[in-house]
Amino acid sequence: MRMITVAGPPSSGKTSVILKLAQLLDGQVGVVKFDCLTSFDRERYDEAGIPVFVGYSGKFCPDHFFVNNIEGAVQWGIRRGFDTLITESAGLCNRCSPHIKGILSVCVVDALSGIHTPRKIGPMLKMADVAVITKGDIVSQAEREVFAWGVRQANSKAQILFVNGITGQGAFMLAKKAAQAREITTLTDNTLRFTTPAAACAYCTGETRIGEAYQMGMMRKLEYD
Repeated sequence: MRMITVAGPPSSGKTSVILKLAQLLDGQVGVVKFDCLTSFDRERYDEAGIPVFVGYSGKFCPDHFFVNNIEGAVQWGIRRGFDTLITESAGLCNRCSPHIKGILSVCVVDALSGIHTPRKIGPMLKMADVAVITKGDIVSQAEREVFAWGVRQANSKAQILFVNGITGQGAFMLAKKAAQAREITTLTDNTLRFTTPAAACAYCTGETRIGEAYQMGMMRKLEYD
């Protein structure tokens, strides 16, 4: 089974890109959607006839939730007989790193989000193999080029593609890249491309009170003048 990880900020157009991509891929395609609190994408996948499994991290770090459940997602896809499994996750803090060494990784960014946005996004863009820019039809050619330049500054090695999530324009090139994705049977002993966000403090275990008396564990304090 081929596997592709797709990540990006919320509402950047990840689901639309995946739907257009799935139409161009040979064989059965399945999707695992990792989200935090809620998602309305299941209906869109169901309408397209694409099998989907949705998991919510709730109060847990989305990155840690992803790592804990990604092997189960692979085995689910193999049991269902998928030819391609696509995982979708939203980097809510832009620090997420849901990309795995040896697995084709895609980061979706929105051209409307601002020219400085690419430099504000962490490993999910900097470590991606392909950077997909959406909503480029809404901005001018000059703005598209400036935004693409910002993406190139953040990740000089990624292939940059403009994809229209409504018409599907540009998805063909993404499908050609996806068709070359590596086939796997397991992710056990594979490694992430970057470390997950680190924290082990009182607030991780449910503390809500503010004050140094309640703060313990791994912390990072600012020094104010």
